[in-house]
Amino acid sequence: MWLQLSKNILRARQWQRGFGLSLTALLAACDGQQSALNPGGTGAESIATLFWWMAGGALVIWAGVMGIALYATQAHPEAHGIRSARWLIIGGGIIFPVVVLTGLLIYGLMLMPQLSSSENVALRIDVSGEQWWWRVRYRTETGEAIELANEVRLPVGERVAFRLTSPDVIHSFWVPSLGGKVDMIPGRTNQLVLEPTRTGPFRGACAEYCGTSHALMSFPVVVMPRDAFDRWLAEQAKPAQTPTSELQQAGRRAFLANGCGACHQVRGTEADGTVGPDLTHVGSRLSLAAGTLPADVEAFKRWIGHSGSIKPDVRMPAFGMLPADQLNAMAHYLSGLK
Repeated sequence: MWLQLSKNILRARQWQRGFGLSLTALLAACDGQQSALNPGGTGAESIATLFWWMAGGALVIWAGVMGIALYATQAHPEAHGIRSARWLIIGGGIIFPVVVLTGLLIYGLMLMPQLSSSENVALRIDVSGEQWWWRVRYRTETGEAIELANEVRLPVGERVAFRLTSPDVIHSFWVPSLGGKVDMIPGRTNQLVLEPTRTGPFRGACAEYCGTSHALMSFPVVVMPRDAFDRWLAEQAKPAQTPTSELQQAGRRAFLANGCGACHQVRGTEADGTVGPDLTHVGSRLSLAAGTLPADVEAFKRWIGHSGSIKPDVRMPAFGMLPADQLNAMAHYLSGLK
C-alpha cells in the first residue's frame, strides 16, 4: 500500500512539474519583439483585447456545451422528453453559441475602422513588398521622398500611415507587437495605420507566402522619441559619406566598376540603380538582406560573394568570382556607409 502511495505521489509531482514547465513556456511565448500578446501599439492592444475576449467566448461556449452534455448523460441519464431534448439541443447547441459568437463578431468589426483611419496622421510611409525585401519611402512635408530599405523607424506616440503595395506577388506587412497585418497586392494600394505606445525594437515580417525566400523576409522596426527620430531621418536624407580610408575608396571603385550601381543607388555617387535596395546608408542599418544577416563587414562579404546560397532564388547575382581583396574592400566600403 505504501509503495503504491509513493508511486502516486511521484506521478503527481511529475505531472505538476510538467504542467509548470508547459505553463512557463506558454507564457514566455507571449513575450518578445514579435508577439501580438505583448503589445507596443494601440492597434496591437485592441487586437490582443479581442483575442482574450474571443478566448473567453470560446471557453464559455465549451463550458456551456459540456455542461449540457454532463446534465444529459450524468445528472439525468434517463430518457428525456422530446420537448426538453429539443430545448437542450436548440437552446444550448444553437442559440447560445450564436449569441456569443455574434457578440464577438460585432465587437471585432467595431475595431476595424480605428485600425485604418488616417485621421491625425503625423507621418506617411510608402512600403513596397518585393521578392524578397522591402522598399521603404518616407514622405516629407515638402513632398520629397527619402528612400531606404528593409528597416522602419517610427516616432513614439504618433499615428503613422503606411501605403502598402507590391510589384510582383502578394506579400503581407505585419508588425505583430504594433498592429494588424495587411496584404500587399499587385495593382492595388492598401493602408495600415500604426500608433506605437512605447520605444524599443520590434520585429516585422511578411505574413503571406511569397516564394522561395519568404521566410527570409523580415525587417526591424525601431520606435524612438520624436527628437531622436527627426535627427535620424535628417541623416538618412543626406547623400552618402565620402570614403576616408584607402580601403573604403578601393571598395567604392570596385563597387562601381563591377556594375553594382546599375541595380543599387548610393546617393552622391554615380550609382543610381532602382532595381535593388537603396544602399546610401546601408551601414547604419541593424541587419542586411531583409533581416537575414547582421550588418557587419563579414556579413557583407558573405552576402556579396554568396547571395544565392544565403537567400535562395534571390535576384542579386553572386560575385564570388571576384578577388578576395575586392570583396573585402567592397564590404568595408558598404559597412562604412553610415
